[in-house]
Amino acid sequence: MASDSTKFAATTNHSGIPESDFVDNVEEFMQKPDNESAEGVLRKLDERHNKYKFMEYNLNTKKTRLKTQIPDIKTSLDIVKHLQERKDIPDPLETRFLLSDQVYAKARIPPTDKVCLWLGANVMLEYNLDDAQTLLEKNLGTAKKTLGQVDDDLSFLRDQTTTLEVNMARVYNWDVKRRQKMPAM
Repeated sequence: MASDSTKFAATTNHSGIPESDFVDNVEEFMQKPDNESAEGVLRKLDERHNKYKFMEYNLNTKKTRLKTQIPDIKTSLDIVKHLQERKDIPDPLETRFLLSDQVYAKARIPPTDKVCLWLGANVMLEYNLDDAQTLLEKNLGTAKKTLGQVDDDLSFLRDQTTTLEVNMARVYNWDVKRRQKMPAM
């Protein structure tokens, strides 16, 4: 078990997300040298909770991006496969393509063994159809695998957030009971 900046026992699992251990015995937990006061412990737990929420936001953003990217890759792969099927047919392929939102243009595409793919960052490269298919299949596989990992990370993160919130409630309740037992001044 490694410890993070909050000095709570934490191991890294699932893309570096620190694990929150359940505090079974609050009295014993509060006796640790790093835990001087309930307020300090709650502040550390709240700091970790905020980090979890930030990680959750980033993972959800990544998931949304992947969910839009996967259909685009599939569409490109389908087009490349269709061009491969038609490359030996002498008649040009008549199609419509998107110029901008809601604006399409008609095109006649002669048989070809080349295709241009957007790689990102305003970069487009020309590939032969076989290489384009290989690249798109690889990208699709990677995107699906990454989406699965993000889903696993989100599930793990939700579990850790729940454990942390329970720990916060247990420490808070422990402190309330401790204060009630103190003699009134």
